[in-house]
Amino acid sequence: MTASNHLKSISTSDAPLSRGTDYERLADRFRPIFARIADGALERERSRSLPYEPIEWLRNAGFGAVRVPVEYGGAGASVPQLIQLLIELAEADSNLPQALRGHFAFVEDRLNADPGAARDVWFKRFVAGELVGNAWTEVGGVAIGDVITRVSRSGDGWVVNGSKYYSTGSIFADWIDVFARDENGRDVIAAVRTNQPGVKRSDDWDGFGQRTTGSGTTVFTAARVEEEDIIDFSTRFKYQTALYQLVLLSVLVGTGRAALRDFAREVRTRKRIYSHGNAPSFAQDPQVQQVVGEAAARVFAAEAAAVRASHASQRAYEARFGGDAQAEHQANVEAELDSAFGQVAIADLVLRATTDLFNALGASAASESKALDRHWRNARTAASHNPLIFKSRIIGDWKINGTEPPYVWQIGAGPANLTDKTPVAA
Repeated sequence: MTASNHLKSISTSDAPLSRGTDYERLADRFRPIFARIADGALERERSRSLPYEPIEWLRNAGFGAVRVPVEYGGAGASVPQLIQLLIELAEADSNLPQALRGHFAFVEDRLNADPGAARDVWFKRFVAGELVGNAWTEVGGVAIGDVITRVSRSGDGWVVNGSKYYSTGSIFADWIDVFARDENGRDVIAAVRTNQPGVKRSDDWDGFGQRTTGSGTTVFTAARVEEEDIIDFSTRFKYQTALYQLVLLSVLVGTGRAALRDFAREVRTRKRIYSHGNAPSFAQDPQVQQVVGEAAARVFAAEAAAVRASHASQRAYEARFGGDAQAEHQANVEAELDSAFGQVAIADLVLRATTDLFNALGASAASESKALDRHWRNARTAASHNPLIFKSRIIGDWKINGTEPPYVWQIGAGPANLTDKTPVAA
């Protein structure tokens, strides 16, 4: 297996970039699909049905290739335009952007790869509708900083062995982006095809929100991987954690928009009133209007923050090909920090909005048939990824001490988790 060098600066003349397109024209391609997705979202929530068909609609419409440069058959969308699209999709069904989170991160990595045949093959796959899932996190006794999943030689090829959890979207995907370690102790990404006996995917995510993202366990048993699809992790695009977080921010904002839509409809059509209310209908009650208005303002601010935060990642992407290492480094710092600012602010705004909206209705808002609680549950679940308290500290450390944020972080067992002197699995 050949080792890749660290990313080097490349002139923009050597690499057609996705700098953006006409957003309304782009979004109009997908809005009829978003509407169809929204029509079935409530029933999928009630029955906990995975959105296989909606994923196919998006796949066939080229949604997975919106970031691919126009020169290669994609839409050439910028990162902010991708986030706007994902917000619209999340309003239809907040599970879908999260299910595609790993895909868009892998697309972004290939956008940042050195120009050449290997990168072009992936562009063709994306344009053909092929989707990539995610399998990075390990649970159980794995120590923080360690990786149990292995890539090793088998005969004249390579195989992957290991088990991953939180493998969001992989159950819908043609490929899985697997974080693993090779025989030399080097961290790698293995892009593994899913249509083989060595890949077993399970929908065993038991969260109370975001229940149909396909986030479950994936087991690799001598799963074949081609040598050209084993990528040195040190070459991974540097603003990756920022992009992963931006997708979650789009989930939160879209969830807030969906909550506003549903609660406003319930208020508008409600017939019963309270004797100590302020109007002959809930729709005309000024206190109810205030509740909805304040929630709407919070969602508006959340959306503005998400789009604002995404511009830094676009700058980092373009700086990758600008030939100025210092400018690229600064752009990556800003991308990480801006996504953290957005995370801390947006989570608070959307969680408050999806909670306070219940004040605009009576006890009927708790009806399971309406499932209005799904908006809070979905927001709470999305906001629980990448703990907010640590991001707040990182921001404060930067503001006070100028300490750079971490660009990659891991989770695993630490000394405080050990009992009876049981060793952590190596």
